[in-house]
This record gives sequence, structure tokens and C-alpha cells, in this order.
Amino acid sequence: MRKKSNAITSTAFLAQLDQNLRQLLSTVQTELAPLELAQLNHKPAPTAWSILECLEHLNRYSRYYNPRFAQALAHARPSAEAEVRYSWVGRKFIEMIAPTNPKKAKAFGYMNPSGSQLDRETLTEFCAHQQQLLALLAQARHTDLNRKAVPVEFLKLLKLRLGETFELQVLHEQRHVQQALRVKAGLSDANRPETTDAAPSLLVASL
Repeated sequence: MRKKSNAITSTAFLAQLDQNLRQLLSTVQTELAPLELAQLNHKPAPTAWSILECLEHLNRYSRYYNPRFAQALAHARPSAEAEVRYSWVGRKFIEMIAPTNPKKAKAFGYMNPSGSQLDRETLTEFCAHQQQLLALLAQARHTDLNRKAVPVEFLKLLKLRLGETFELQVLHEQRHVQQALRVKAGLSDANRPETTDAAPSLLVASL
């Protein structure tokens, strides 16, 4: 994502989010979807999330935010090209959720999928949510992105601007897809058979 200090118009802003979202969807389809179900459900540690749990976490947020985006757009008035602006709270949320922020944030209980029974339907649902979000971004063209129109999931009395909430959603998804990719990267180590010092020659011969 871009630096918040740089001004950006609504058209360029939506185009950037669209590009980032398409890249994220392609990554999930090419890097994660081909994995076996056992790999998708592998947990690198007892308290860590599996790949499917990362995606289910995002699905739970999409179930809330995609309908709120649609509702906000249904009541939006046409607007001319304008610079996208951020509320103070929106900036803080974006800094917190950005994939470049190494600090972990604890998920609310009902958004924590740990221990859920998940299958490939989780992947299917995730991809469907992304297609919905792409359609919503397209619908948001010529819309006032600076209007406070989207209630925050955990504090519905607080509304964020439409544009900054779109960005928050994409950043959140990037963050957890990166987490899922790290789980995938560790699969080769997790599935590697244990070796002993009893037969070192076999290791050399297999290289």
C-alpha cells in the first residue's frame, strides 16, 4: 500500500485497491488452493492458526463488512473526483492492521476461528467474498469516499469513512494471507521425516 502522506484521488485509490485485491486473490488461488486438505488444516503450533483458520477469520469479517459496503453505496450520492482523506481513528486502525506492522493483535473471541472444523468450502467462500469486494470497489467509482458511512464491527456506534474502510479491509486480508503463506512455507519442515545420526550416509546419498 502507499504512504498516507501522499495525496491520492478517488479514482487512483480505487484502482490501487482493485489491483492489490486481484493480486491477493491470485495468490490464494495459485499458492494455497492446490494444497491438500491436511496441509490446509496444519497448525504450526497448538495456539497458531492453520491456513484455513487464517482464511476463515477473514471470511467472518467479510460477512460483516461486504453487506455494510453495499448498504453504504446504496445510499451514496454521486460525487466528483476528490482527494481521499482519512479520519484520525481510520489512520490509527490502518497503522495497526498494516501487514508491515509486526505487532500481533488479538482477535475477538467470535472472530477467532481456532479449533473450527474447516474444509475447502472456506477457500470457496473466501474467493467469493473477494469477487464481491471487487464489484463493490467498481461500484464505488464517482462516490464520496470521505463520507462516514461504515459502522466498525466491534463498535457499531463508530463510523469510518467509506474509503478508509475499504483500505482497512484489503490491508487486513493482505496481513492474514501473508500469515497463511508463512504457514505454507513451514509445511516442508513439518512434513520432513525425522532423521538420526545412525545412518548419515543415507542422507548424503539422497542429496
